[in-house]
Amino acid sequence: MSSRKERLKAICRIIETEVICNQDELLKRLKANGFTTTQATLSRDIKQLKIARVHDGNENYVYRLSEPAMQPLPAGERSKIYPDIEFSGNLAVIKTRPGYAMGIAWDIDSNSPKEIVGTIAGDDTILVIPREGYSRDQIAKAIQRFIQ
Repeated sequence: MSSRKERLKAICRIIETEVICNQDELLKRLKANGFTTTQATLSRDIKQLKIARVHDGNENYVYRLSEPAMQPLPAGERSKIYPDIEFSGNLAVIKTRPGYAMGIAWDIDSNSPKEIVGTIAGDDTILVIPREGYSRDQIAKAIQRFIQ
């Protein structure tokens, strides 16, 4: 029962239905579901599935699949989650709902847009550091696909 594809499906199901705060908890839940794996393999699986640790609003960080958080939302909801993108010089600051910043920043960094060197994320704020030679408009367009 421990094919890789089945294990990845089990990880997604566990993350979507249970509160998992760390890899040890996830390893235990996988074992309870009949999957035996190592921490190193689980780390690779987490990276492949784009699972991020996000703040749950109760002083804990939990695993979440990042793809649902990145799907487009209705226009009314977008403004609640991404109410503010502001520039200071060539640096962009993105304000998000609490707990979303790290997942969004991870997605930006892992997709490596040519306009962006990297990000630094807190709980509800992302600092976007652009490459030299790009305008604010180019940077904003590069960011837009991650926040809409």
